[in-house]
Amino acid sequence: MQDRCPVSPAETAIATLGPAKIPSPLPYCRFTDDADRVTMELDASDFGPGTGPCRADFELAGPRGKIYFDSSKVKVAIVTCGGLCPGLNDVIRAIVMECRHNYNVAGVLGIRFGLQGFIESYGHAPVDLTSEAVSDIHQFGGTVLGSSRGPQRPEDIVDSLERLNVGILFVVGGDGTMKAARRIQEEIARRRSKISVIGVPKTIDNDVNLVTKSFGFDTAVEKATEAIRCAHTEAIGALNGVGLVKVMGRESGFIAAQATLALKEVNYVLVPECSFSLTGPHGLLPSLETRLKSRKHAVIVVAEGAGQSLLPDTGARDASGNPVLGDIAQFLCGEIEDYFRERDMPLTLKFIDPSYIIRSVPANANDRVYCGFLGQNAVHAAMAGKTGMVVSRLFDRYVHLPLDLVTLKRKKLNITSDYWRSVLESTGQHEVTPFSEDPTVFCSL
Repeated sequence: MQDRCPVSPAETAIATLGPAKIPSPLPYCRFTDDADRVTMELDASDFGPGTGPCRADFELAGPRGKIYFDSSKVKVAIVTCGGLCPGLNDVIRAIVMECRHNYNVAGVLGIRFGLQGFIESYGHAPVDLTSEAVSDIHQFGGTVLGSSRGPQRPEDIVDSLERLNVGILFVVGGDGTMKAARRIQEEIARRRSKISVIGVPKTIDNDVNLVTKSFGFDTAVEKATEAIRCAHTEAIGALNGVGLVKVMGRESGFIAAQATLALKEVNYVLVPECSFSLTGPHGLLPSLETRLKSRKHAVIVVAEGAGQSLLPDTGARDASGNPVLGDIAQFLCGEIEDYFRERDMPLTLKFIDPSYIIRSVPANANDRVYCGFLGQNAVHAAMAGKTGMVVSRLFDRYVHLPLDLVTLKRKKLNITSDYWRSVLESTGQHEVTPFSEDPTVFCSL
């Protein structure tokens, strides 16, 4: 395929604190060289405006033969930010174990309750993360360090890092957190301090740019399918039964789409990337009526950010600056019940919201393995003096991604893709009546 959008090496280059001169303490290890690159063919939209194929070379993750920090003297800090996600404790544990057992660092500090933990006025004292302290934390959901939302001044955070004599900061969080990490790294660079900032992208919505799949996503989909299975059981147990399941997905419908593919019982899937109407020739409600007359039951999966154009703007913002969403699920419940009541058509509607269960459970086996690789590779990058980057799995390779690229945009479902077509083929919603406002749009075939 012809290369229409070559990405320059400067765009994918990883910043370093200086030359790595110290032999690695890792035994019997195959080292990765900084010159080792992997070429990926992506879409130009991953790098900003544009479409079409695009080739980019990324630095491979892995241990280096020479490291920048004297591991016996460097102190490390870990902070977790934003909403909960399966696997947070696994990442913390992997970082601590790699630092303690393989690099023998001077100390590992856990920053409590997100970025607030750097600000003295909040009173959240750091905790010492020993191997014993984290040995069993992967058995539990959430984060042992706690979390919080909302910005803090990068100047205050760097002041705290310098007071604590921290040489490496691991930041675990989503899109907003990675933007904060970039500002922290920029302040460190402005001061010419020698502090490495390494991000580990975390989002249950799977919406971090250039990250093929974020940790916790597999677990979230697994738990979502359990809720969908229950909704299907409720639906088929009553005449004209409708099971409505709301899953997470503020701006991206990946959980809804993947869970739909995983369990072939969903008849309608509603995602933020695809607008829909309730009534009219392409409306959801007439389509649902036709479905119930034919099959006597239906299952609807809706992402929390879907259909916001149908709801009044709340005008409110959360602590992270995100718009407070209207409750699309409650809105749909009311509209569905009113529609069938007006037609004197019997209906049994069951609503299930597993959102906080999904994000609070321990990670499954696949996510635990993934978190282990992320934590280990994050430590390898930091010890080599890398900074201003995240460690990520891009397709089947672990690579280093600059924070500038990761924070360009949020990743969203491509509703003109084969993947989305497969979702619609699974639901069959296009076979009844397409309910897009524009029936030519691929989101409804």
